[in-house]
Amino acid sequence: MAAKIGSFRHSFAEKSKERLLSKKGYSDFGINSSSAGDDEDGSGAKCRCFKSIYDKFVNFFKSILRTGNVLYEMGRSDPRKFIFASKMGMALALVSLVIFFKEPLKDVGPYSIWAILTVVVVFEFSVGATLNKGFNRALGTFSAGALALGIAYISVKLGAFAEPFVVFNIFLAGFSASFIKLHPSMKPYEYGFRVFLLTYCIVLVSGTSSTFFNTALYRLVLIAIGAGICLVINIFVYPIWSGEDLHKLVVKNFMGVATSLEGCVNGYVQCVEYERIPSKILTYQASDDPVYNGYRSAVQSSSREDALLDFAIWEPPHGPYRSFSYPWKSFVKVSGALRHCAFMVMAMHGCILSEIQAPPEKRLVFRKELQRVGTAGAKVIRELGHKVDKMEKLSSEMDILLEVHEAAEELQMKIDRKSYLLVNSESWAAGMQPKEFDDDPQNDNDMDDENKTKVIDSLNEMWGDNNSSQGQSVTTIDPPLPQMISDVTIIKASWPHLSFIGDTVLNEPEAKVYESASSLSLATFASLLIEFVARLQNLVDEFEELSVKANFKDPAGPKEEPGIWTRLSSCFQLKD
Repeated sequence: MAAKIGSFRHSFAEKSKERLLSKKGYSDFGINSSSAGDDEDGSGAKCRCFKSIYDKFVNFFKSILRTGNVLYEMGRSDPRKFIFASKMGMALALVSLVIFFKEPLKDVGPYSIWAILTVVVVFEFSVGATLNKGFNRALGTFSAGALALGIAYISVKLGAFAEPFVVFNIFLAGFSASFIKLHPSMKPYEYGFRVFLLTYCIVLVSGTSSTFFNTALYRLVLIAIGAGICLVINIFVYPIWSGEDLHKLVVKNFMGVATSLEGCVNGYVQCVEYERIPSKILTYQASDDPVYNGYRSAVQSSSREDALLDFAIWEPPHGPYRSFSYPWKSFVKVSGALRHCAFMVMAMHGCILSEIQAPPEKRLVFRKELQRVGTAGAKVIRELGHKVDKMEKLSSEMDILLEVHEAAEELQMKIDRKSYLLVNSESWAAGMQPKEFDDDPQNDNDMDDENKTKVIDSLNEMWGDNNSSQGQSVTTIDPPLPQMISDVTIIKASWPHLSFIGDTVLNEPEAKVYESASSLSLATFASLLIEFVARLQNLVDEFEELSVKANFKDPAGPKEEPGIWTRLSSCFQLKD
């Protein structure tokens, strides 16, 4: 039975409750008391401190795992990088092993760093780059050592004027080498000039006449040891060739341009439009768009091709490249001619990205011809890419450009027949009227109405031809062409901005301007495609020049199937 409020029994129960709560460290409100709160705050701070340290360790290990995954993916995508790192470690280990042998050169210890520095600096990813660096280092070291020894010998004879003479010669050498290496023709030897200055200064400031000779001698010997180890390992242990990389890069550019050309033409005739142009395309950065990446890689590869060319010309004959002074420059020229064609593909892609677009019904008129030119052009590019890859000549019995030239001529003839679709038909018809009707306004109106009727009738005939060829019934355009163009401009919110209420355009001149501009967009795309075809001839000429200089093999003819007697005789031979 519950005690009444205010009675002795109730007050005793409340005091007992307070006593129990105080023993447990809780207040009347169910929270910690002051003493218990102090203990809890101290343990909470410690827990938070340990938790932050624990989180830092966890994040550190997670970052290590992410870095390991990135490095693993890099090695898996290109195993040559892992092999290159292994060869670098092997070269450093061999140089260190040679230095530890005291017998051949007992006093080599203080100068052993030069052999290690040579391996670190000279050892490059490819054989050509290693030979280039090695030649520059040898040239700079030997020329600087010889010149420094001569200057040192003269300075010893000068006595008290030795130091000023040495300082003046160091200034003169630094000025001359730094100024000469700025000339564009000296760019391949820039590293050699740096080695020259380093060696020249170290030898001159090394000390007395005896140390001059010792420094130069040991430096030359150790650099030769390091360079020799680099060359032996890089050439004979899984060699990586810059010429092969250049060859593959040119082939890749051919395939990329062919893919972009097909994508541009198919996208344009299918009226593909971007709801929002990616910002990476607007800023000319790498994007996921295959049409964009195809021609961009060809346009952007010029600097990489030049770098690979500088290294490839140093490489000895290897693999299918069996001659000294192999025509690597011709590969770069072929890629340059391909880049000249890729600029047209870039411009055609710009037509797809532009704000003003041709109406779909006008694109449909030239769809067949545009697709034929695009398909034939991509076929030529891919065929040339396969020929470069296989190092084969073109067949003398077949003209590789015959089909694409015929397709381009058909497109040009179609444009000539349907040219009224690519201009403002009203202005064009008014300009073609006879002079005797110029003074009569009534005749002008009659001629305008007549010309408009002719344009619409011709377009109806054209649609009838297209539908008949596709097995469809002949229909007329409803609504007429001007009204359809007005509908397109209402949907398209681009320049010029059109003001309208319902179906009535308030600014009729601007609507006509948009109509003309949209028609010219189709004319621009067609002309760019024809210009692309015209530039293919230069590409074929450069390829034929490359095939002659590089001694490409003749194209393999079709395999003839053996006759019945040949097969029977082979069977009897097997039985015997």
